[in-house]
Amino acid sequence: MSNLLNVSASPHIRRKTTSSDLMFDVILALMPASLYGVYQFGLNAFLIIITSIATCVLSEYTYEKLMKKPVTTGDYSAFLTGLLLALNLPSTVPLWIPVIGSVFAIIVVKQLYGGLGQNFMNPALAARCFLLISFAGRMTTFTLDGVSGATPLAMLKETGETVSLTSLFAGNIMGTIGETSAIALLIGAIYLIVKKVISIRIPLTYLGTFLIFLIIFGGQGFNITFLLSHLLGGGLILGAFFMATDYVTSPITLTGQIVYGIVLGIFTGIFRIFGGSSEGVSYAIIFCNLLVPLIEKVTIPVPYGRGRKTA
Repeated sequence: MSNLLNVSASPHIRRKTTSSDLMFDVILALMPASLYGVYQFGLNAFLIIITSIATCVLSEYTYEKLMKKPVTTGDYSAFLTGLLLALNLPSTVPLWIPVIGSVFAIIVVKQLYGGLGQNFMNPALAARCFLLISFAGRMTTFTLDGVSGATPLAMLKETGETVSLTSLFAGNIMGTIGETSAIALLIGAIYLIVKKVISIRIPLTYLGTFLIFLIIFGGQGFNITFLLSHLLGGGLILGAFFMATDYVTSPITLTGQIVYGIVLGIFTGIFRIFGGSSEGVSYAIIFCNLLVPLIEKVTIPVPYGRGRKTA
């Protein structure tokens, strides 16, 4: 009888799909954006991706060996963390930046809290925010075809200038390695939805709430170009489909996922419209990660067979 019970940390698998299968599917879904990023930004982008992945995997292996814990590098979670971190970095950063970020993501955010399933926020995004705070200049310098410039969101916020929607959709713009091509990211997102790796619930609620916030507070009303520029520019699509949906740091209750998406949309809107930075997705997601226990507490369904008290 005891063999039928296995007490473990989340994520709890209720089908034959394993954690490594899920991680591998997300990695595959990120391949279009990764390949486009290398095509767009060249060799340094490729080296950043390889360095970030290798450092994450090596950090996890080394820590678990030193702590005499089971080695879990085979579940692809460290690989995925390294890839996500790299896609959130400018192609101009020196290689020691992804090294520092990867060690922080794996050791500080993931392993010190117990490993996969017990980290309290998305490791890749936590590392990106850490790098933004520590090395703001390097993390906000973008170059395309040898020319430095501002991202579309920065141009929109500072001067009101908009970039061609075609360029935003295709990806011929300034930005981090993995966030520029909306079509590449959407191809990966569709793959995850079709494979039922993620639900559309969080991304749809997130994006819908954010657009409503823009209409009300953006100062442009129902300006399609303005709305689509915010939707396609920056890390919104990457964050909504690939990081806000992280199993460990998002709510498991259906109502909680909707609440989570709404709060994400509101905070992203606040950071983008009223904040000092033109972006805001990373900070919005890790802040909402901290709210997940509270969201789950207030949205937990009534246990089957138990009624509510009546007056």
